[in-house]
Amino acid sequence: MYLLIPAAGMGKRMGSERNKLLLTLLGKPLLSWTLLAAEASPKIDWIGIIGQSYDFPEFKTILNAISLSTPVELIQGGETRQASVYNGLQELPEAADNVLIHDGARCLVTPDLFDRCADELLTCQGLIAAISVKDTIKIVDSNNFIQDTPNRSNLWAAQTPQGFKVNLLKECHEKGYQLGWQVTDDAALFEKCQLPVKIVEGEETNLKVTTPVDLAIAEFILKQRFTQ
Repeated sequence: MYLLIPAAGMGKRMGSERNKLLLTLLGKPLLSWTLLAAEASPKIDWIGIIGQSYDFPEFKTILNAISLSTPVELIQGGETRQASVYNGLQELPEAADNVLIHDGARCLVTPDLFDRCADELLTCQGLIAAISVKDTIKIVDSNNFIQDTPNRSNLWAAQTPQGFKVNLLKECHEKGYQLGWQVTDDAALFEKCQLPVKIVEGEETNLKVTTPVDLAIAEFILKQRFTQ
């Protein structure tokens, strides 16, 4: 299985002027934790890290420190996540039929989740890890007045990994580029192209580290894992 890790963003909501994946969690950069989880998955055979070239020296330092046995390639990212994944798809090895895409900021992902997504992708065209929504969700207008309360039994919070047939995802990205679609995840491109996307049960701890509060929660979760 081939894995792409978008890692080209900044940490503005984290209050950082640098790539947030370079911030440390229990002494290791966030990106290290993501890579170590991928390394521990027997399903992952190749990793592409999509980033900005000015971060590549620090990415290389991280890779040298953790000494992965899985082959890793650094790929130039774009101005948006969508553009970065597009670049990453072009750099996949020719043998790649299936690809998992996992946000580097979801550094608490487990090898088991990678494994389950990789296995499920052999039976479908596209999938995302997701968890069912526990809160009541409100749809509001531009003036913050509630317009509707959807049935939460039909609502799921999207996570990553997301997995797809490479040829289909490339076609979706090309169509999205031509038509000017702007989406926040690759599943949305699949949906716009009327292709099916399956849900794989995600993990409650697979949070996206975006703010200082998220970083504190991630530290607590990791400490709990180490003491079990």
